Amino acid sequence: MRPGTRVTENGLRHLLNKWDPIGVADEVQDEYDCMLTPLLQRLRGGADQAEIDELLRHELEDHFGLTPLPSEPEAMAARLMSWWTSTGKTDGTASA
Repeated sequence: MRPGTRVTENGLRHLLNKWDPIGVADEVQDEYDCMLTPLLQRLRGGADQAEIDELLRHELEDHFGLTPLPSEPEAMAARLMSWWTSTGKTDGTASA
């Protein structure tokens, strides 16, 4: 495991639980952990906001069976990109 990975995962988990698209984060803290690895891989690989939006939309529709409003994954993708940029990990080489 790379240094700082647990901290990064916890930060991402916190953001996904705050978003809580299916409304269960108060009872199930790891409900969205299925998105941690795919999101972190894309972020570390330099994905842009559109790619993150596409992943979130796919997960909501295909994994959770939801039909999201267009703005829901788009807004979350923007939050994730802002968070990732603020962590200083935008070049894919920083500890995550």
